[in-house]
Amino acid sequence: MPGSYPELPIVVLDALMPTAQRLVVNRRGSTVWDVESQRGRYAVKVGHPIEATADLPAQPWTALAPAREGGVLHRLGMDDVAYGEWGRGTWNLQPWREGSDLYQLWEPCRKKDSPVEPHIRVALGCVGALAELHAMGWAHGDVQPAHFIIGPERTHLIDLALARGGHVPEEYDFPFRGCLVHYEAPEVARSVLGTGEAEPTPEADIYALGASLLISATGWRAIEYPDDAPRPAQRRAVASGKRRPVRAAGKLGDLIDTMLSPAPGDRPTIQEVRGALC
Repeated sequence: MPGSYPELPIVVLDALMPTAQRLVVNRRGSTVWDVESQRGRYAVKVGHPIEATADLPAQPWTALAPAREGGVLHRLGMDDVAYGEWGRGTWNLQPWREGSDLYQLWEPCRKKDSPVEPHIRVALGCVGALAELHAMGWAHGDVQPAHFIIGPERTHLIDLALARGGHVPEEYDFPFRGCLVHYEAPEVARSVLGTGEAEPTPEADIYALGASLLISATGWRAIEYPDDAPRPAQRRAVASGKRRPVRAAGKLGDLIDTMLSPAPGDRPTIQEVRGALC
């Protein structure tokens, strides 16, 4: 394996016969490629296990995540998807989604003294994408700004490796152990701290959507903790449910406040969120 990241697996090269390829993400446990071919343009995800370090335990689930996501996408009715195994883990390929993510798109809103306010139509696009998933009986489990791709025609909700709501291939399944803590609901944080696992729910997705809208619009996390705090300390802060006093502008700010309610039952449903924005 040359370099510091895996190359595209041979089986993917054979399937797509790329005319161009570009490494988009290279992080611990996975790489993502933008691949152009005669078949079209695809996102290709390649997973491998994260080795243990002095500070962090090993995370073998990252090797299974691409194939698990491929199984979820098949269950959701997406045909132009493939997934399988390679020497160190699994991979999937799926149609490329063109556009800017939520955090990128709202960058002008975060500039000091900016007169630009978050556009409600953008927020509605994110709400609509999550509403489609909830309507099919699934919870995403990993809602965050980078996973909303606002395209020219519609908004796509991507990265469904942690989603729950239906059968996925057993050989690629793994327990849900939380997500990026900035967007983790208090009940999820408490469960992960207490048992090491949790269950994604629509209510937790609503909290994560509220936290995503807040940080994209203002640059501030919903919960205050030091940037370099260990993961358990971050989760304890989230589990407390204590919000920092930050608001987005206008009616969006009022709505986000209710979405970030510490009690799941006090949060609006995705349909109620859409109704409030409309």
